[in-house]
Amino acid sequence: MRMPNLARAALNVAGVRWRRAERHWRSAVQVSGRLGRKARRQGELLSRAPVLVRARMLRGRAAIERARKRVARFDDHVVSPYRTERRVHRVLARAASHRGTIVAGPWTSEVGYEVLYWIPFLHWAVDYYGVRPERVVALSRGGTQAWYGGIATRYVEIFDLITPDEFADQASARRERGDQKQMVPSDFDRDMVRAATERLGIRDAVVWHPGVMYQLFRAFWHGDRSIDFLFRHTNFLRAGAMELAPDGLGLPPDYAAVKFYTGPALPDSERNRQALYELVRGLAASMPVVMLDTAWSVDEHKDYAFEGIPGVTTLRPSLDPRTNLGLQTRVIAGARRFVGTCGGLAWLAPLLGVDTLAVYQDDRYLTAHLYAIRSLCRRMQTGRFSTLNLDALRGVTAASGAEVS
Repeated sequence: MRMPNLARAALNVAGVRWRRAERHWRSAVQVSGRLGRKARRQGELLSRAPVLVRARMLRGRAAIERARKRVARFDDHVVSPYRTERRVHRVLARAASHRGTIVAGPWTSEVGYEVLYWIPFLHWAVDYYGVRPERVVALSRGGTQAWYGGIATRYVEIFDLITPDEFADQASARRERGDQKQMVPSDFDRDMVRAATERLGIRDAVVWHPGVMYQLFRAFWHGDRSIDFLFRHTNFLRAGAMELAPDGLGLPPDYAAVKFYTGPALPDSERNRQALYELVRGLAASMPVVMLDTAWSVDEHKDYAFEGIPGVTTLRPSLDPRTNLGLQTRVIAGARRFVGTCGGLAWLAPLLGVDTLAVYQDDRYLTAHLYAIRSLCRRMQTGRFSTLNLDALRGVTAASGAEVS
C-alpha cells in the first residue's frame, strides 16, 4: 500500500483555502462596491432632495390646474349655457307677468343680428309668453317698424330721440368698451328707453333688452348648442306682402338690388374694390342694378360706391338715417335678386322671397350665421340663398387663364 504524498495533499488543501478566500474577498469587494454606490446615490438624492420635492410639488400643482381648467371648460361650454337659458326665461317671464308695457330694445348694434336673431327671438318670446303686440313698444333705428310687425304695435325711432352723429359717437364709445354686442344694458340704452317712454307717456315700463338674446345665443355662436336650440327659441316668419318702394324713386320694373359694405367678411382693399366693380358691371350688363349705398355711416361699416357703370342707379340721394333701412327693405322686396356683402341685409332678403347672393372674402366670423341662414332656407319657402367667395373666384379665374383683378 502506497503512502500518501503529504506535501501534495497540503498544497491541495492550501489551494482550496486560497481559492475560497479569494472568492470571499471578491464577494466582499462587490458588496462593498454596491454599498458604496448605494451610499453615493443616497447622498445624491439627499443633495437633490429640495429640487426633487419642488419638482413634485410643481407637477402636483400643474395637475390641479389642468383639472381646474377642465372643470372650468365643462362649466363654460356645458353647464353655463343651460344656466343662462334658465336665467333668460326668468327675465322674460318676469317682464311678461308685469302686465304693463314692454319695451323691446333699444336695438343699436348690427343690422345682421337684428334681422337674423333679434326679430325671430321676439316673435318666439311674445308667442311663448302670451304677450299681445299692443303691450310691446319696439325701439330701433332706420325706420324698421315693418320688421316688428306681429311683435309690437308701437314703434319709436331712435333718430327721433337723438341725432345720427350722437348715435355714431355712442356706438364708437361702446365698441371701445368692448360692448359692441349689447351684452348688458348701458347708460345710453337706459337713456333711450327713458326718452322713448316719456315720448309715449308710459310709466313703469319693463324692458326686454337685446342682451338677453345675445347671452342666450352666444352658446350657439360658439358651437356649444345645436341649431335645434336656436330654432327652439326663435320663430322665423317669411315676410308677407311688403309695401314696395314709392314710385318717386324711379326704379326700373325688373332690377337687382346691390349693397356692398366693408367689414371683417369683406375688407376694404384695392383688390376687393376692383373685384366688386367687375361683379356689379357684369350684373348691370344683364339687368338694371339699384345700389343701396348711403353717403353716411353710423357704425364701423362703410358702403362701397361704384360710379360710372351703365345700367346702375343709386338710392343715395333718397336715403336718410331715419328711414334708410325701411326704404332699403322695400326696394329689396321689389327686386328680382339681391347681391351684397355676406351679412346684414343679406340675411333679410331671402325672408322677403328674394334670391340672394352673399359675397365674402373671409368667413371666419360667418360660420354659425351661414349655418343658421342655410338651415332656415331649407326649412322655409324663402328665396334661394347662395354665397360667393372672392378668393375662390380669383383662384378659378386664374386657373382658367383669364385676367385676375
